[in-house]
Amino acid sequence: MRYQVKNVLAAQAELGECPVWSVSEQVLWFVDILAPALHRFDPKTGEHRVLPVAEHIGCFGLTDEGGFVAALRSGVCMLDAEGKITQRIAPNPGDAPRSRFNDGRVDRRGRFWCGSLWEPQDRNGALLCRLDAALNLTVQERDIMISNGLAFSPDDRWMYHSDTPNGVLYRYPIDDNGEIGEREVLQRFVQAEGGLPDGAAVDSEGFYWSAMFDGSRVIRLNPANGEIVDEIPLPVRWPTMVAFGGEDLKTLYITSSREDRTPEELATWPQSGDLFAVRVDVAGLPEPVFSAKHQPPALNRSGQQAC
Repeated sequence: MRYQVKNVLAAQAELGECPVWSVSEQVLWFVDILAPALHRFDPKTGEHRVLPVAEHIGCFGLTDEGGFVAALRSGVCMLDAEGKITQRIAPNPGDAPRSRFNDGRVDRRGRFWCGSLWEPQDRNGALLCRLDAALNLTVQERDIMISNGLAFSPDDRWMYHSDTPNGVLYRYPIDDNGEIGEREVLQRFVQAEGGLPDGAAVDSEGFYWSAMFDGSRVIRLNPANGEIVDEIPLPVRWPTMVAFGGEDLKTLYITSSREDRTPEELATWPQSGDLFAVRVDVAGLPEPVFSAKHQPPALNRSGQQAC
């Protein structure tokens, strides 16, 4: 077999998501959305730390000040290095009891993008949002059921975005100010034919790698036409997201889920929720960090904004 997929951490996460490689630390961060917690994994030493978070944490980004910018169920916050909320930036612009934040990442101009998930899944009630350096959170797109697959082309001309249950991968033109144009369909998927597009990353050649939820595979797509040009079979049925890491950015890390699975399903797929790694031929791109022009007031010990 061309690809050798290794189980590098038996995390058994309920919903492992948002792997982010820290170039400065040479470690992988990821979340368990439902635990909820941040995880820190050092592949050289095998050290694994779990940092509990106060709410469901959909996605996060590294910051230039240390700590994290994160999209929690209630809204976008700043977290310290231990995962504690230090600043509340903006409330969830959607219906928080039925719509939590999900997939997201920092773009190469330092903006944080975060999308939500419409939990009833009876309509397209989710949102795609952008947090800029002035800490303004704005809704950029609607008509989504589960926001996923955010990634940006190496030349910053295109943004990619998937809607998992609707089985569609979009691309948007994007300008230097982070303004997106009209979306266009890059590829459509049918669950029974290999899964649905979940979290993703773009490599240094501009190709798009997508974890195919319920499909036991990761695929690599041509960014020009959405054609599948390669795939990596996995020992789990429900992969959730990918990230490039390692010193040369040629290790593809893959998170996975065991959420709402029956005992029979978990017996068939016992590694569900674990973290996987596989060496690939093409390097990824360094993950950017979020940089804010100013910070909102810090929180006091009761979690309220201090005067």
